[in-house]
Amino acid sequence: MNNLTAIGRVGRDAELKYTQGGDAILRFSAAVDSGYGDKKTTVWLDCAMFGKRGEKLAEYIKKGDRIGVTGELGVREHEGKTYLQLRLNDLTLLGEKKPDTGNGGRSRPAPQAGGGDFPDDNIPF
Repeated sequence: MNNLTAIGRVGRDAELKYTQGGDAILRFSAAVDSGYGDKKTTVWLDCAMFGKRGEKLAEYIKKGDRIGVTGELGVREHEGKTYLQLRLNDLTLLGEKKPDTGNGGRSRPAPQAGGGDFPDDNIPF
């Protein structure tokens, strides 16, 4: 059984193409990280989904989005380089890339020290 499940980020916007027979093929790349700090490595997967599901998902897969992918892993070589390919059986949208808000990626400003919404005597603990 050849089955890979991974969570990563979309490396480029999804591209929808059609075969001569009219079948849809959705293609995009996904970056899957392993480790942390100086030991962090990234594996790139060339993902493809065939048929109506890929056609319907195309508009929702954008660069930077978090996704979960499951499918059959394959390898191809081109001009001396090895590429990992994943023929998708399942795809889960996990979240959009956060827009840059100018405050470290937080959607709300950080609370100010000592300037809370409650007077100190109203805190229930």
